[in-house]
Amino acid sequence: MNDAAARDDQVTIALAGNPNAGKTTLFNSLTGLRQKVANYPGVTVERKEGQWQMDDRLVRLIDLPGLYSLDATSLDEQIARDVITGKQAGISRPDVVIAVVDATNLERNLYLVTQLLEFGIPVVVALTMIDLFERQLHKIDREMLSALLKCPVVEVNAKTGRGIDELRAAAAAALGSEPVLPEPLLEAVRDDTTNGKIFARYSFISDVAQESVWHSDQSSHRLSDKIDRVLTHRVFGLAILILVLLVVFQTIFSWASLPMDLLEKGFGALANEAKELLPAGILTDLIADGIIAGVGGVVVFLPQILLLFFFISILEDSGYMARAAFLMDKLMARVGLHGKAFLPLISSFACAIPGIMATRTIESRRDRFATIMIAPFMSCSARLPVYTLMIATVFAGQTVFGIISVGAVLMLAMYALGIFAAIIIAFLLKRTLLKAPPPPFLMELPPYRLPNLKTVLFNMMTRAWLFLKRAGTVILAISILLWALTYFPRAIDTAGLRADSEQRTAIGGEVSEPSLPESEQLKQSFAGRLGHAIEPVIKPLGFDWKIGVALIASFAAREVLVSTLSIIYNVGSDDNAQSETLVSAVRDAKRDDGSPVWTPLTALSLMVFFVLAMQCMSTLAVVRRETNSWRWPAFMFAYMTALAYTAAFITYQGGKVLGFD
Repeated sequence: MNDAAARDDQVTIALAGNPNAGKTTLFNSLTGLRQKVANYPGVTVERKEGQWQMDDRLVRLIDLPGLYSLDATSLDEQIARDVITGKQAGISRPDVVIAVVDATNLERNLYLVTQLLEFGIPVVVALTMIDLFERQLHKIDREMLSALLKCPVVEVNAKTGRGIDELRAAAAAALGSEPVLPEPLLEAVRDDTTNGKIFARYSFISDVAQESVWHSDQSSHRLSDKIDRVLTHRVFGLAILILVLLVVFQTIFSWASLPMDLLEKGFGALANEAKELLPAGILTDLIADGIIAGVGGVVVFLPQILLLFFFISILEDSGYMARAAFLMDKLMARVGLHGKAFLPLISSFACAIPGIMATRTIESRRDRFATIMIAPFMSCSARLPVYTLMIATVFAGQTVFGIISVGAVLMLAMYALGIFAAIIIAFLLKRTLLKAPPPPFLMELPPYRLPNLKTVLFNMMTRAWLFLKRAGTVILAISILLWALTYFPRAIDTAGLRADSEQRTAIGGEVSEPSLPESEQLKQSFAGRLGHAIEPVIKPLGFDWKIGVALIASFAAREVLVSTLSIIYNVGSDDNAQSETLVSAVRDAKRDDGSPVWTPLTALSLMVFFVLAMQCMSTLAVVRRETNSWRWPAFMFAYMTALAYTAAFITYQGGKVLGFD
């Protein structure tokens, strides 16, 4: 039996639910590691699929995009509707739909449930957040709710495993059953008017909630509202948000320093070991100075990547990230951005590619394109190694008020600069090329809850694997190419060759070909020639030709700048002057006149350049696909590069005028 036939025979169950309803946590709990992530054919909506052990067989579990309704006004809703109706290529019509319902927001969640019931597919309701609901001293009559909806209702808690076995049994029992639609929903189906259908659903939902839910009069359930008065305050809320981010960056620097030092020294020892064990020659140089130095120079930042996504997951899972979105939404509306733009922009802090793909939820073409054009300003995780290297090189050990490290302040400043630039560009675009009034946006704040440690760790490991996979593929290939560009063509010391020839001829010996010092070899290599060619252009920014080589290489991927500098400074140092780590090598680098290459002003200029420049070919490719034109990625590349150059020029030259060099 071929794979397609096997899939047709396999039971398919779909998970559907509102955003922040706990659907992803439940999906991870049911599937464990038996899952994969891809895109739906022909679109950029993420497709998550896993296997769920049900009795003695594995069923196919599809995690539908988070959505509030199936009215198909966005691409996510259209995809979910196509999956449920069996119109999505590669996925058979689900045999059962598990509707994930947040018990603390029952009425809002039930709207989607009523639509699912109308499709004639067996539905099982999984009540999540039930522990939080009960802690608020509310009560829910599950049997009554099940009777009114005419489908099974199961209370689940993915953290503790509560209700998972019951959910499995309910889903198995629903297979092949004939769904029964509640009478009020039959009237909604028969109604020919859109408004009539909507009010019939809302009327049914209201009746269901009143019959099955009892809310306590205790003040404890109002604690969330009291906290929100502070965290969403237009002044105190922003101050707290800045403080939270500052603490996050401070912690990243503090906790990651030891493992990063160990990794850096480990890769240095590995390179030395390779040189000692392998015979001298081009292959050994490639392994030690190209592969190990290039890939290792990036992998050492893995602890910071892990910590960054640890805190991002904590903030998302606790409900605080939604409060941050609420705070920023007011500012975004003033510059003309759609409220839905916030989530793609937040995603861009991890990587601009999924952030740009997430703009598909924005219905307006002009609003979607405006969001795409500014998404790369969000400092993605690929910029983190660059920021860290610059801070560790010239700002290490410095503090503000004796408590907060200068590194944490600079890191926050770089993130803030990217956000500020995005706001300004969005303001200009929405009043010129992409002029259009932003539609109103309603956003619900989820309840506060303790983060799910399993989900947090899973997100960390997923991002770590993607980072290591990139280091083992893209960065490895670029490192080998860069090493070759710095290694060839091999230059010969003609003066030394002539002297050696005369000496050898006098005694009747063989003539050798003495090579130049490695620093001179780098200058005459292909990379050196390219760097010298662009040096006049970048010199006003405080950059020398070696930095120029690294800048060019980083257009393939931002973090490649680190591996490029690792290769360049390793190749460019004489054998008796090689530094043990990249930080010390960068710190010890000298210009031709003996002055240090990396001053605080040069490092700051480079960081500013990296905040604003478009240095990711993959992002441009995704922009081309999303806009269906090369004009927009070309425009993005041109204006971001010009903006980065101008800002770095002002930073460096202005700093020199003020005496900061």
